Amino acid sequence: MKAIELIDSIILFQSPVKLKTPFIISLGKLEFADNFIVEIKTKSGLTGYGECSPFTTIHGETGSTCMSIGELIAPFFIGKDALELEQNSILMDRIVYGNHSVKSAFDIAMYDLASQQAEVPLYRFLGGKKKKLFTDYTVSLNDADQMSADAKQIVANGFPFVKIKLGGKPEDDKLRMKKIVEAIGNEVPLRLDANQGWTVETAIDLLKTFSAYKIQHCEEPLPRHQFLDLVEVRKNNSGIPIMADESCCDHHDAERLIRLKSCDRFNVKLGKSAGITKAMKILRLAENAEMPVQIGGFLESRLGFTAAAHVALSSSAVEFVDFDTPMMLSEDEIEGGIVYGPNGLVEVSDNPGLGAKPSTTWLSSLKKQVIEKSV
Repeated sequence: MKAIELIDSIILFQSPVKLKTPFIISLGKLEFADNFIVEIKTKSGLTGYGECSPFTTIHGETGSTCMSIGELIAPFFIGKDALELEQNSILMDRIVYGNHSVKSAFDIAMYDLASQQAEVPLYRFLGGKKKKLFTDYTVSLNDADQMSADAKQIVANGFPFVKIKLGGKPEDDKLRMKKIVEAIGNEVPLRLDANQGWTVETAIDLLKTFSAYKIQHCEEPLPRHQFLDLVEVRKNNSGIPIMADESCCDHHDAERLIRLKSCDRFNVKLGKSAGITKAMKILRLAENAEMPVQIGGFLESRLGFTAAAHVALSSSAVEFVDFDTPMMLSEDEIEGGIVYGPNGLVEVSDNPGLGAKPSTTWLSSLKKQVIEKSV
């Protein structure tokens, strides 16, 4: 007999968290993670959680818009089967266009429920298996001296990879890279992220210059709408792999980029793909194209990144993970979930579902909206 988990109630929480220090990228400076949590309870007594971290400059969403759209979406799920994962994703798209960030929180919560119901950890529910995950740590965009000092500290802390935010004036980015490599040497693998900050000409020039360094890849060198021009950057930058990030949200974007040969790699984030359902479709496309993938995120807590880690364990295409931002938050109110070990090691438990949840004390302090009636 087919299992059913009928949704009884949904609670939406705005959960902003202050960062230890400002996080700066080419798109702006952030001092708070404007996060949002969805709690879904079923009639059988199971509770699932999902989290998103909307960026106004990437999603066009905020914690407040997540609450508004969540209030629109949630009533449609009261009485629905949480285990109908594909249909539930389709339903959200029918209710409202876009809003990938808030949709991801709903989608993750339903996968938490589905894998709890199956009594297996989420990565096994997704067909994955355990492997070692090692995260990088990010150098925020700043002046060259500060960035080189930050990179030196990251290496001293044992992280095996350093991610570097760029996307400023070309001469400034060249100086930043020069000072960083002088500070940490040229043996530490570097991952660059311009966050759409360069032109085609600048990207080609800078990446040719940076080819003397140990660069693993460069994320989103151009504005996201210029995905056609990524082909030229990819062909003329002296061999540094190009990773699509903001230009690759869901599986439709991924298919287009593969067909255009616009990039070498994808950066998959649940907050861009509207959750796990579409992220898995991107991974299947990447596997078929033999394209390496990075699993990353925004400024989610360990709750959101626990979901990302389970997804990272689900596919052979995943070669890179970028799971550092929970360590940048001033509070950690998550029980269970991923654990950070030495040298950037990220470990996932074998508890059923996500194996992570927010503390009840913390949830009781947050602004919330309870939905118990269907439309």
